[in-house]
Amino acid sequence: MSNVISKEVTCPKCNHTQGAHLYISINASNDPQFKKALLSGKILQFRCDSCGYEARYTYPLLYNDMKRRFMVYLIPQIDRFQLEDRALEDDYRNLKGIRKRITSDFNSMKEKIFIFESGLDDMAVELTKYAISEMVAKKLDLGRVSEGYLTMYNRETNTIGFTFFVGEEAEPFVQSARLEIYQKSMKIVEAICANDKKLSGFIKIDREWAENTLFRYKRVKSGR
Repeated sequence: MSNVISKEVTCPKCNHTQGAHLYISINASNDPQFKKALLSGKILQFRCDSCGYEARYTYPLLYNDMKRRFMVYLIPQIDRFQLEDRALEDDYRNLKGIRKRITSDFNSMKEKIFIFESGLDDMAVELTKYAISEMVAKKLDLGRVSEGYLTMYNRETNTIGFTFFVGEEAEPFVQSARLEIYQKSMKIVEAICANDKKLSGFIKIDREWAENTLFRYKRVKSGR
């Protein structure tokens, strides 16, 4: 079941205190209505009853989809690769074949859910995203394009697409590519990511992971 707690929260703008329902965990299989509310952002939406100030709640939230056998744990601003939480791991110790991921922000959490629901490998998606972001940076004459999310996947049209946020104004820029680039990324994952695949705990697969993985892959290819 999903886990909801009642708590008093204070508006950061006017200091008004009011009650709120905070969703600590969401079971997508048993409570699809909560899943829909999460993906729309409704569950995390704060609105002050006094001054009308609106913001998004930022607190740890666990998303659990047993039907598709994956879990995504949103921990705001976390920068660790692997979560060391014995109590949490003990709760799910008997679950086999579950992909467990950490994300540090809401958009990354939504992306992970989309990736796994699409039947994709998130490691290969991150490598693909990195490669395409380099193409976008070159196309737009930018030094670096670091923020982007998978927003489209279509096997029938053999297409995968990402939305990147570029420039000082973080304007959205959509770039698609043929699925062959994802398939090449899968070969890299199969070649050098066996140890990461064996990890049973919650791990963070993001751009930093992709950069480190490509560095290791180039070293392996060069024989160093």
